[in-house]
Amino acid sequence: MPTLVVLDLVGIFVFAISGGLVAVRKDLDVFGVLLLAGTTGLGGGFLRDLLIDAAPPAALADWRYLVVPAVAGLLTFGYHPTLGRMERTVNVFDAFGLALFCAAGALKALDHGLGPVPAALLGMTTAIGGGILRDLLAGRVPVVFRGELYATPALAGAFVVVLGVELDLSRELVSVVGATVCLTWRLLALWRGWQAPRPPGMASV
Repeated sequence: MPTLVVLDLVGIFVFAISGGLVAVRKDLDVFGVLLLAGTTGLGGGFLRDLLIDAAPPAALADWRYLVVPAVAGLLTFGYHPTLGRMERTVNVFDAFGLALFCAAGALKALDHGLGPVPAALLGMTTAIGGGILRDLLAGRVPVVFRGELYATPALAGAFVVVLGVELDLSRELVSVVGATVCLTWRLLALWRGWQAPRPPGMASV
């Protein structure tokens, strides 16, 4: 199985679990759990494919892209007490999805002829898109807007992938390194409470 497909499917699975857990915590029914799981898992990749004109989007062209988030959603619905007992479970799964998708998005953008900077930006967009849609549907302020270091680690990981490909290194190697950079940064930010800078003083409006 190609590296890009593996990254996509694993990223979809872990993102879908994070979406399903948010739905469970919002006390949604099984349809709501499956919807948030699917939206979280597929949203970023769907947006990526639309932006690079990859038609039809992978989520509609390959049955595995629909089955994986459905399975993740059902597993979350059935076993959420076990998953929910782990502190910060949602954020940890989300961090893994972020890392995998920033690498997959950057690779696919390069495959479609984008330059290094646009490819890195699209890798970040792929990583944060599903989480933004999840939070909006769940009635939460998206994580990316709450001061948490979220988009920045994704952009850094995508840049590592792009740089590695430009240096003609192994795609598997640069994917692992880029995803690890993103994951490490995001988990450290969660653990240490690192925040993105905010405007000083009181808001004037």
